[in-house]
Amino acid sequence: MSQSTTSEFLFGRSSSTSACPKSKEEGEKMQTMEEVFHMNKGVGETSYAMNSDVQDNIISVGKEATKKRIVQALCSSNNWPVSMAIADLGCSSGPNALRVISEITDAIYATSRLLDRPAPELMVHLNDLFGNDFNTIFASLPSFYKKMKQQNNTNNNHNNKNNNNNGSNCFVCGVPGSFYGRLFPSNSIHFVHSSSSLHWLSQVPGDILEGRALNKGKLYISKSSPQSVLNAYSMQFKKDFLNFMEIRSQEMVAGGCMVLSFLGRNSLDPAEPHACYQWELLAQVLMAMVSEGLVEEEKVDSFDAPYYAPCMEEIKWVLQKEGSFILESCEAYEIDWDGGVEFHSDSFKVLSCGERVSRTIRAVVESMLESHFGSHIMDELFLRYSELVEHHLSNNRTKYINLVLSLVKKGW
Repeated sequence: MSQSTTSEFLFGRSSSTSACPKSKEEGEKMQTMEEVFHMNKGVGETSYAMNSDVQDNIISVGKEATKKRIVQALCSSNNWPVSMAIADLGCSSGPNALRVISEITDAIYATSRLLDRPAPELMVHLNDLFGNDFNTIFASLPSFYKKMKQQNNTNNNHNNKNNNNNGSNCFVCGVPGSFYGRLFPSNSIHFVHSSSSLHWLSQVPGDILEGRALNKGKLYISKSSPQSVLNAYSMQFKKDFLNFMEIRSQEMVAGGCMVLSFLGRNSLDPAEPHACYQWELLAQVLMAMVSEGLVEEEKVDSFDAPYYAPCMEEIKWVLQKEGSFILESCEAYEIDWDGGVEFHSDSFKVLSCGERVSRTIRAVVESMLESHFGSHIMDELFLRYSELVEHHLSNNRTKYINLVLSLVKKGW
């Protein structure tokens, strides 16, 4: 989400990434990337809060899977739970952060009412990288708790006498850190949700870091990338996703459920346009700026995105190797690059498709690009990017492919 580990083109909501530089000097910065990388903060024109319609659409396509699995987690034990622990990994900030939690709590309250059971106390953990705008989330909690109180009073008369915590039985906390490391105690989490985050890697693949000229003039995989680059990215994803699943297996209770939603691809070819062309266009803009003396070519050559859009074959390989989870379902959805909605700027000007895409991407990756290329080129970079994207979309039908996985932890 920001997270990290927390986004999307890097689409964020965010992820848990390390760094992107390849040189030895820049490699030392990798230790601080988890603190540098975040979605654009606040509620301004380039903020993530104002430019996250794509991520909102991604949450929408996974809504039914989330509802189904949270009900399954609620009803999986022999005894009705007194409490449940829920984690949203890569939560980011803005309106999407609490939307997911609202939908999860709605499903729990509705199921409790339907079965005439007391709603369990809910411990909600919102996780993202250290630089995430948690303060904006916390500022939204009073209205969230007010809604929870109204629902709880309507749906649950069994335990209202115990509801002195903001008038609800839902407790929310922030958990900063990478989801590629331990975040919670063993056997403590009943339901895990993550959206627009797991396409972020923990780091740039090591083989690329060691060879500066392997992917010259590119920011990510492209049609011209050598096979060694494609292999390195695939191996890094498998390593990270395996680590993620092993850690969640330790943290989750038997019968606990996960819904994971992230960018991927339908093809075995990692260089297909749906999987990487947003990066290709950004590289083209930067190389044009190199030709004009606005950006150093070495800066472009020394940057690779800690991002990967996997195919289902790679995902299933990891799940089989880890072995603790049952894959209940996997669906693939096409998502418009611009979010498919009309958007106005602060001056009430209707933004073009290219401008909407550019703002969405900027809100997610600007912190990372700024730390490498400098803040002075950001406005010009994304202005040119919007124009190039507009031209591309006028001649091509390019979509993001979003994968939604539903998993259940095996009971031993």
